[in-house]
Amino acid sequence: MDATAKREKLAEHIHNKEFVLAPGVYDLISAKVADRLNFRALYMTGYGIAASHLGLPDAGLASYGDVVDRVRKIAHGTSTPLICDADTGFGGLLNVKHTIEGFEEAGCSAIQIEDQEIPKKCGHTPGRRVVPIEDMVEKIRVAVDTRRDSNFLIIARTDSRAELGMNEAIKRGKAFHKAGADIVFIEAPESENEIREIGDAFPNIPLLANMSDFGKTPILNADKLKEIGFAISIFPGLSFLTAAGALDSAYKTLLNDGTSDHVDVPRLTLPEMHKLMGFEDVWEFEKRYARDNN
Repeated sequence: MDATAKREKLAEHIHNKEFVLAPGVYDLISAKVADRLNFRALYMTGYGIAASHLGLPDAGLASYGDVVDRVRKIAHGTSTPLICDADTGFGGLLNVKHTIEGFEEAGCSAIQIEDQEIPKKCGHTPGRRVVPIEDMVEKIRVAVDTRRDSNFLIIARTDSRAELGMNEAIKRGKAFHKAGADIVFIEAPESENEIREIGDAFPNIPLLANMSDFGKTPILNADKLKEIGFAISIFPGLSFLTAAGALDSAYKTLLNDGTSDHVDVPRLTLPEMHKLMGFEDVWEFEKRYARDNN
């Protein structure tokens, strides 16, 4: 499925109110594992990209170049629509224009831009500050005007709940939607009641819920979120938290026992990994084109 078809498919799911459950991915292994399942979208997590690509915290340290390169590789290596975290758009209005052009060209199906000050911080860490509402509205207008494909969805995120409260967050969400955002994302509500307050405030507007494991927001399942009024839920940390936990356990076992025989975390077999990475195509190619040396 090409990028245009993937964008059309994701937009169709949203239009038809087919709930989109999106696991976090951060590299080609996590993306390919998720891609072989029947998710309606994948979510490329900014935290995971900064951590896996740079070994650094999600604090505005990953550049546009770092991230768009990962967008291109993951989008081209998978067949599922890809929702991409683009932080603040990597700067001012001209940066946002450049980011929209680059992410769309790279194969992204939906782009998420937030209203934090630069440098931004992970949405479930303290000390986040937001720009004036007017500044973010202008970013959204630029994003909408820049995209070539109307099915390339613009997700507008506000981090104002932490500093300014729910009323301001809802006010911003409404202003962002009015400016042209397709989907509203109010980051880090701190109770189910707050999640329901968001749903009540946007009865006919697609909403995204961040189900960040061990974060500030309670984890609700897809059925409940859909009933409340949400269109998408993302699980950005499930990927790298699971992978890091499994590796930590496996490496400790290896260090203590001197062998991998006692590692008890789930693992793919080597043949399964070969299949995931496409070795079967390599072997078929070699059978077809290798010279007969006999």
